[in-house]
Amino acid sequence: MKLSNAEWQIMNALWAHHPATARQLAGQLPQETKWAYTTIKTMLTRLVEKGAVGEHKQGNTSVYEPLLERKNARGSAIRTLIDQAFEGGLAPMLSFLMEDNRLSKSERKVLKEMLDKNETNKE
Repeated sequence: MKLSNAEWQIMNALWAHHPATARQLAGQLPQETKWAYTTIKTMLTRLVEKGAVGEHKQGNTSVYEPLLERKNARGSAIRTLIDQAFEGGLAPMLSFLMEDNRLSKSERKVLKEMLDKNETNKE
């Protein structure tokens, strides 16, 4: 399931604090969003329609819970990134990550260990 940048922000807030109302989520969103309550409700409605979020009523108030697991959302986003930016290849992506100056020496070491461990598990 593909999520927009705005939907990611809503989902991150919901994964961190659920169940939650739209007003509660508004308090969990990054300050720079400055979204109106109606905008948040509209995005939640779209996420419910996509099947990413469940909604139930408590009195007159809608309460939301994530139906889409963060791991599944991340997997879909990564597959889209690999397809679009790296023409479907994992090797070019890993090469890019290894050469990226933002990847610290310790992060490179962890990445290498993860690759080595994965290789060992497949043998």
